[in-house]
Amino acid sequence: MKILVTGGAGFIGSAVVRAAIAKGYSVVNLDALTYAACLDNVASVSDHMDYAFEHADIRDRSALDRIFAEHQPDVVMHLAAESHVDRSIDGPGDFVETNINGTYNMLEAARSYWVSKGRSADFRFHHISTDEVFGSLGATGMFTEDMPYDPRSPYSASKAASDHLVRAWHETYGLPVLITNCSNNYGPYHFPEKLIPVVILNALAGKQIPIYGKGDNIRDWLYVEDHADALLTVVEKGKPGRSYNIGGENERTNLELVQTICTILDEKRPLDKGSYADQITFVTDRPGHDMRYAIDPTRVRSELGWKPSVTVEEGLDKTVQWYLDNEDWWRALQNRSGVGERLGVKA
Repeated sequence: MKILVTGGAGFIGSAVVRAAIAKGYSVVNLDALTYAACLDNVASVSDHMDYAFEHADIRDRSALDRIFAEHQPDVVMHLAAESHVDRSIDGPGDFVETNINGTYNMLEAARSYWVSKGRSADFRFHHISTDEVFGSLGATGMFTEDMPYDPRSPYSASKAASDHLVRAWHETYGLPVLITNCSNNYGPYHFPEKLIPVVILNALAGKQIPIYGKGDNIRDWLYVEDHADALLTVVEKGKPGRSYNIGGENERTNLELVQTICTILDEKRPLDKGSYADQITFVTDRPGHDMRYAIDPTRVRSELGWKPSVTVEEGLDKTVQWYLDNEDWWRALQNRSGVGERLGVKA
């Protein structure tokens, strides 16, 4: 099986690329190499005979047509997206262009290719999305695949729109699609503007560790390598037209998560005095900050037999150790636009 992965130099995309190569699949990595992409993320497979890289933008339809014709993929795994909520608050236009218009271009290029190949029943267009499209939960309840969409940020609204486009292309044109909506990812190669890398790197630098509001917002945390495994399972076993929610079954408040990271750092790289938790600082909350996300994983577990293998404590320990061991990787990214700045305040 040959898989065309869009956004394969990003955080989740690169995990998919590495996992797919390890499983014996051929991979074409299509990435525009925007600010959050890094080819070092796939350096371990870059010389593999079954790996190819295409520097292209999903907003460029002619480039997409060329890539489909040249590489003849059996499966598309569409991960390329603008994904940082705070950046979407400050500059929503990029999210509309990439997440909506880019997905439209991918669907049309894939449909044209699929038709030219005789509408193969084995072809798949797998769209990777987020649980944020469902909005915010209260103290109880979980997101199921059948819940109505209720996005609250420009980011989640753009992903909701792309999900709707993918479903429409299945219903209208018969394109064999799959959709997955995942909870918050974390792990190795996480770009250093997101919460967990910010906590680790600020702690190590002796800087304030910022927590929005009271730190009582709750997220379900999914280790990125577990997620990559789930995505490939969906490609292998999922039913066309079906959507699957993928979660880590690890709910934590932001404050609990940060305190756990500080405890791990206290053990792995102790300070001369005090704890890294002393650096925790509560800051003004993000506009429209969703209170709680939680995934009901019943469908992916019962239909496809997938479940997460890593608890949040195990995953955080692995993640902290990875950042301690890979300083060259994250230091090289710290000068990129917006890294280390408070974003999402223009509202």
